[in-house]
Amino acid sequence: MYRFFVPEENVAGDRIYITGDDVNHVRNVLRMKQGDEVVVSCGRGTDYECVIENIEPEQIQLEIVKEQPAITELPVKIILFQALPKKDKMDWIVQKAVELGVAEIVPVSTRRCVVKWDDKKAGKKRQRWEAIAKAAAKQSGRGRIPKIMDIMNMEEALVYAKDLDSVLIPYELCEDMAESVAHMNRAVQSKSVGVFIGPEGGFERGEVEVAMKMGAASISLGKRILRTETAGMTVLSILMFLIEAQDGGQSGVLS
Repeated sequence: MYRFFVPEENVAGDRIYITGDDVNHVRNVLRMKQGDEVVVSCGRGTDYECVIENIEPEQIQLEIVKEQPAITELPVKIILFQALPKKDKMDWIVQKAVELGVAEIVPVSTRRCVVKWDDKKAGKKRQRWEAIAKAAAKQSGRGRIPKIMDIMNMEEALVYAKDLDSVLIPYELCEDMAESVAHMNRAVQSKSVGVFIGPEGGFERGEVEVAMKMGAASISLGKRILRTETAGMTVLSILMFLIEAQDGGQSGVLS
């Protein structure tokens, strides 16, 4: 079934109302009609299975048939702290991170970031990333639309992450694979995890040292140097696998 997101105020009793651009999508692109079934979420982790009751020019009225928790949401909150990459790589990173289950994405300006934006351009970029996150959440069957935060510098990002149960920072000079595996396994036992990913030039040693002093665990992703867009997805994929294996009754432990 097709999935749509609506504001919480569009859920009224046993009825839900689709408004905005999705009305045109339902009517003229999908060409849906009365009696067709859809899944709707208000972004709070609940799925509503609905039937279309009435299609009007400005809204579509749905009847709620079944309400249930979204099974696609991870039980561990993961926040991706992504250093700003060059060109349009962030678009791809946002899309794939949402597919892999992140709860929030924090764009971070680090010392080696080439990208520098003024407030106006940064605001437009955030709007674009929010649209990409929403589309990716629809496509991947998410019950929530992950938050896209304002751009932070490294110091602000570390302060924002200080209340998380676990913080991981992949670093090319970390070579202890056994300890890295241990950090990963501990992270998935917690309720919240932050993942810091550096820019194309990587983090400066001082940035990693400050992060570690604030409780972050430096980890290795292997002997190869990964691109910034690859490193984040690697960590997220591992975490998603371990969390869902654990949540499904399996051991969920790397050895």
